[in-house]
Amino acid sequence: MVNMNRLDKRYQDLLEDILDNGVVKTDRTGTGTISVFGRQIKHKMSQGFPLLTTKKVSFKTIVTELLWFLKGNTNIKYLLENDCHIWTGDAYKHYRETKEIKKQYDNCGDVADIKEFEELIIQDQDFANEFGELGPIYGKQWRNWESVDTSQYWQEDWSPKDTDQIQNLIKDIKTNPDSRRLMVSAWNVGELDRMVLPPCHYGFQVYTRKLTGEEMWGLLKKKVGEERFKSMVDDIVPFGGGLSEELESYNIPKRAISLMWNQRSVDTFLGLPFNIASYGLLLEILAKEVNMMPEDLIGNLGDVHLYSNHVDQAKEQISREPFKKLPTVSFSPILLTHFEHHLETFDQFINNAQPHQFIIEGYESHPTIKAPLSN
Repeated sequence: MVNMNRLDKRYQDLLEDILDNGVVKTDRTGTGTISVFGRQIKHKMSQGFPLLTTKKVSFKTIVTELLWFLKGNTNIKYLLENDCHIWTGDAYKHYRETKEIKKQYDNCGDVADIKEFEELIIQDQDFANEFGELGPIYGKQWRNWESVDTSQYWQEDWSPKDTDQIQNLIKDIKTNPDSRRLMVSAWNVGELDRMVLPPCHYGFQVYTRKLTGEEMWGLLKKKVGEERFKSMVDDIVPFGGGLSEELESYNIPKRAISLMWNQRSVDTFLGLPFNIASYGLLLEILAKEVNMMPEDLIGNLGDVHLYSNHVDQAKEQISREPFKKLPTVSFSPILLTHFEHHLETFDQFINNAQPHQFIIEGYESHPTIKAPLSN
């Protein structure tokens, strides 16, 4: 059944699992957690877009952060200009530490509070360049992974080799869809010490398969409507024909595409709902870009934890009855034009894409449940 919501129940079961089986652990933030290890969450994209309904989750924030990754950006200025604040805490922590060190050696002025800090990032480009940068995190690794080009070793002025993993992934999906190497990694061991925070979700893999004729006809029926589809069948089948020409003319996908991400550290209450929806949206974007049907979304989760100050909030969310249907996601006409005609490269497309061009439809949810973020 389309848009049937099984996701919330799986998520609530995961919260219950942590509460029932979790062990108490210390963590880098000093907050403390209860934690389990090695869990998985799955979702079929045919059942709707994976945005939880047992609490309101900000879709615009998810879109903004994912576009930020895909643009290869690592400075919070873009996020703040689009009213996204989820990385401010990490940047602000680094800013305060830097200012405290400088104060020991010179009179560097007062330390701005977090609101003033965000205003300075937006208004002062030099300040943003110095304190808004988070190091070579996700966007850098996805779009500009640096490695050594051994062919240049003999040159005195050799430079690093840059690899655009996203562009390579798209090319490989199109040219070798059965490959077992359709992977993107953010875990660059040589640059971890330069990141304000090492990647929590450190890599993902894509898998594709051929659709059956019945599945392709089902997609055609969905696209043209039941009456039009019936007339097509009535016109063709009696004469021994097939629907292959119609499948081609309506650009019906011939393959399904699935995505599995791996995550070492899972802030289950605040972070995981965003991770699920973000990779769901990435799967939708990739599916459109390569003209495939989005199928399975899978998260492999390592240290799955609740912070000690999220326990009551988790219990409240467990008590809520999920809405029966998940929302759907759609794309603005300008984005659809790119996907259908590819008048620009994927790089040009993603650099021009804006958060408001990704639209969530039919989203019903319980109210937000507030909880503190640990940095």
